[in-house]
Amino acid sequence: MVCLGACLTGGVSLTCSFGAAPTPLNVMPEHGVLVENKVIVCSDNTVPNVNITPFGMCSSLANPAVSAATTAAMGVLTPQPCTPMIAGTWLPFSATVLVGGKPVVGADATLTCSYAGVISVVAPGQLSVTMS
Repeated sequence: MVCLGACLTGGVSLTCSFGAAPTPLNVMPEHGVLVENKVIVCSDNTVPNVNITPFGMCSSLANPAVSAATTAAMGVLTPQPCTPMIAGTWLPFSATVLVGGKPVVGADATLTCSYAGVISVVAPGQLSVTMS
């Protein structure tokens, strides 16, 4: 069985459409499944400040801190420190490939931030996996 062409693994670089800097995807090896010596990502690996750390400065006006700072600066966009507010799980994820009973995430998956950002993978970290 092929894992979505490319499975997402921990340690890959992520970006946010409103963030100023990339951040690594941190995944603990709780399920013990590795791909090329990297932990495979499941759909629920989305915990802010654990799996997803800040993206430097945030420039989304949907972020209350950015909105307040921009208002105080007379409408001049004033980015503020990023605080990831993850809304949901990685999408899409595999409906058929499970690890520890949880769906595996493909390299094309994204997350949504409650502050209107889209979090995506810079590079998947590995090419493909054949699972038996």
